[in-house]
Amino acid sequence: MSATVKLLVVDDEPAIRRLLVTGLSTQGYEVVSAATGADALRRAAAEAPDLIILDLGLPDIPGRDLLQRWRAEGRDCPVVILSSRTDEPGIVEALDAGADDYITKPFGMNELIARIRLALRHRLQQQGEKPLFQLGDLSVDLVRRVVKVKGEEVKLSPKEYDILRILVQHAGKVLTHHYILSQVWGEVHDLQYLRVYVRQLRQKLEDNPEKPLYIRTETGVGYRLSEPE
Repeated sequence: MSATVKLLVVDDEPAIRRLLVTGLSTQGYEVVSAATGADALRRAAAEAPDLIILDLGLPDIPGRDLLQRWRAEGRDCPVVILSSRTDEPGIVEALDAGADDYITKPFGMNELIARIRLALRHRLQQQGEKPLFQLGDLSVDLVRRVVKVKGEEVKLSPKEYDILRILVQHAGKVLTHHYILSQVWGEVHDLQYLRVYVRQLRQKLEDNPEKPLYIRTETGVGYRLSEPE
């Protein structure tokens, strides 16, 4: 990993900051840190980080508010949220506000590094989006709107295709229930609609719909399409 990739770590716990700065620096990242929301605003403006690791529970400015402010200002670098395992609503709000991914405390360094790499890679993919998506036996042609599994075309309903298209365009990134519903159904926000269609998609795309390899459930948050190797 190139040392030119700069990370901003925002967390009010000194032990967590030390762990992250030390652990991520050994991976070749340039790491700067902030202990408060006010400091995070200053450091983000001065350092222009390539990615921000953001704790939601800061003492002065909630992490969600920082994220909303950065997105409103046009700062589009990836943001990976740090949160407690019991804070599903906060995670969902942060993702809907523009976060790219999340990880819950306590976490392993390897898992965090994987999330960082995924968020950075996903942002690059968005900048140079390819019309043909391939993941194992699944292929999706976004131009021709053709979906194949093991070389055989799979017929999807318009809503099934719309859900799959959104997941493909954000492959590897967790998408909240609210985001998918708003993109596919507009003002209709009945979660059961989405669950039914995802179940149907899995029946058509997965070898074992009960143990899906492609469309993964992020419990209490949303869905994530596995990323190609």
